[in-house]
Amino acid sequence: MSFQGNSTRTKEERRLSSIDRVAATLALDEPVSRVRGVSPARARALDALGIATVRDLVNHYPRRYVDWSDVRTVASARIGESCTISGTVHEIKLKRPRPKLVLVEIALVDQTGLLMVTAFRQPWLMDTVEAGAHVAVAGKVEFNYGFKRMTNPYLEVLGDAPAEGVIIPVHPSCEKITPAWMRRLIGNALDATRGVLDPLPLDLRAKYRLMSRGCALSCIHFPQAMDEAREARRRLAYEELLMLEIFLMQQDAERSRGRTPVEHTTDGARLRALAASLPFDLTDEQARARDEILDLMRAPRVMNHMLLGDVGTGKTVVAAHALAAASDTGGQAFLMAPTEVLARQHSESLAPLFDAAGVTCELLTGSTSAADREAIVERAAAGVIDVLIGTHALLEDDVTVPNLTLAVIDEQQRFGVEQRRRLLAKGHAPDALYLTATPIPRTLALSIFGSLTLSYIKHRPHDNVRRTTHVVSKGDRGRAYDAASAALARGEQVYVVCPLIGKSAEERDAQARAASSGAARDRAFDEEEEQFHPAVAIEGEDDFADDDVAAAAKEAAFLQAKVFCDYEVALLHGSMPASEKRDVMERFRAGEIGVLVATTVIEVGVDVPNATVMIIEDADRFGLSQLHQLRGRVGRGEKEAQVYLVSASKQDSALARLSAMEKTDDGYELAAFDLSLRREGDILGNCQSGASALKLVNVVRDGRIIEAAHADARAIMEVDPLLEEPDHVALGREVRLLFKGKDNACAS
Repeated sequence: MSFQGNSTRTKEERRLSSIDRVAATLALDEPVSRVRGVSPARARALDALGIATVRDLVNHYPRRYVDWSDVRTVASARIGESCTISGTVHEIKLKRPRPKLVLVEIALVDQTGLLMVTAFRQPWLMDTVEAGAHVAVAGKVEFNYGFKRMTNPYLEVLGDAPAEGVIIPVHPSCEKITPAWMRRLIGNALDATRGVLDPLPLDLRAKYRLMSRGCALSCIHFPQAMDEAREARRRLAYEELLMLEIFLMQQDAERSRGRTPVEHTTDGARLRALAASLPFDLTDEQARARDEILDLMRAPRVMNHMLLGDVGTGKTVVAAHALAAASDTGGQAFLMAPTEVLARQHSESLAPLFDAAGVTCELLTGSTSAADREAIVERAAAGVIDVLIGTHALLEDDVTVPNLTLAVIDEQQRFGVEQRRRLLAKGHAPDALYLTATPIPRTLALSIFGSLTLSYIKHRPHDNVRRTTHVVSKGDRGRAYDAASAALARGEQVYVVCPLIGKSAEERDAQARAASSGAARDRAFDEEEEQFHPAVAIEGEDDFADDDVAAAAKEAAFLQAKVFCDYEVALLHGSMPASEKRDVMERFRAGEIGVLVATTVIEVGVDVPNATVMIIEDADRFGLSQLHQLRGRVGRGEKEAQVYLVSASKQDSALARLSAMEKTDDGYELAAFDLSLRREGDILGNCQSGASALKLVNVVRDGRIIEAAHADARAIMEVDPLLEEPDHVALGREVRLLFKGKDNACAS
């Protein structure tokens, strides 16, 4: 696809000498203060936005565009659509509906009607916009309180110039640097770097018909047509992905550079005995994942593989085959789990299989007695133990084995980079197998875990078991209690997941009542404030650091006294000693406890087939992936299961997310939907920062680009892993500069 603007810019670039191109490329890494117009004060403001170099400035992409060539009237603007409207300011007011909430309300009129504009936390508009001014606004049109409205639109004072024929980029800015000044500074930076060398090999640019880098930077910031902006974004998004994938693959290669990988035996007696001892047949997906893993273990290179499986899909039994293969090879293996409960469950479930296969296996956790620990460490060092299962206790310096050939890390996202590295460092060049129950769509997995090969198990062996999900309001939670009581009467068990972060149930209920009984305008302000202060999203263990344990205990006491009087209600929270947690979970597994109230996601990972009802309080605080993992703890046996999501939220967006849980039980479908609403980091937790370098990529929309970049990076690394060939030297330099000093939480 070609454009007039693209062609003109390309001709200008051709006239530049090689010396000019080198100078322009080097200028990218100059301090931003070298850009014309960047005063010391502006340099400080830019630094606050994370812009320290010229490169940072030219990579400060627009978040949207305002197309003045498509201006609508108020009457023709459709509700729910984004558009541009120009008119005259009839009235402008500064309002303070709350002590810390300031808004500017503008009445904008044209020849067809009135548009109300609400700008939150932008009081400076009172100094730049006045009644009678000719302005244009661009944003999403809504209808409430009798008028068409826009909230926080882009606003431009036009003066006497008509709002037509121009595309204006809207860059992220701040109070000290207006959008207009940001455009000016970026334009100056582009002038200073015009003709930069292109790091992408020519064959890749030709293959995908990509713009040059210089042309793409000009077109994405100042397009002459929206098609130019789209093509520029495609080029730059591919570049981001290719460099990230190469960086991840280089990190993976570094782990085994100069070391001899293990070629595992994958047809040994112990592996065959383990397969024969299974009391069930593997599903087709399980068998395919097993074969993929064994093929990688057999190959003469270090395996770096991730097995992604929804809750209850049988990842552990697949991993057991890999562990048996390590034993057949004469090596030892570690299986590390994030909690003692999970480690103990793995030990108990795998012990019969390993006994039948002649694989020795032991368990080491933080609560292992000193005498037992000493004996286990001694046997491990002597090579007597084939598989050592444990928690973080495996990371202690004195825990060693003579020939670690495989490390399996369960729920790998719960471990830090250094922890994973320390475990792998206990061997010469061990194969690594990571397990995760987080349903990560393939495109996101390739973006975040580009150095890993992937296997998926998407269906549970007991998919015929019916599990239903229901969203209920706080006032209607009696439905959930009735279902739980009926399950208890049948001899089944119940989970109640109760975050209670920082507020008691009474405080939250009072807040909900106030929200529901307040004036409509106050509710609108609540909705807008939530855009700036969203509800806490519970993603991992750290998010429960401020749990109100006293309130959780009060909730458990209430359920015991008022709701489930005839059954034992127990409490599990993160502050309990490990021995108490273990005791509660063991009693729950044994059926002695009818209702388990948990303030933490972490310890609910135990397999209790008799648990058939789960009630999740404040469900809107969780991401969809976390909710799906939670509900996977019920319906793990042959009995039907029910999940109740209790929420006091009045937000349409929150209720729409919860409603998705009712419509599908497919974790990957939910993850894709969640991803379309939230950032990648929200899906995986803040520790997964692999996509931090991706400014333009949307993993839902850009699946084909992601697949292509991953395949191209793999092909480049196979022939030139150090990027030393002439076509790859510039690419290698850019990768080193982009990731210099950066630690990647997804690297192993």
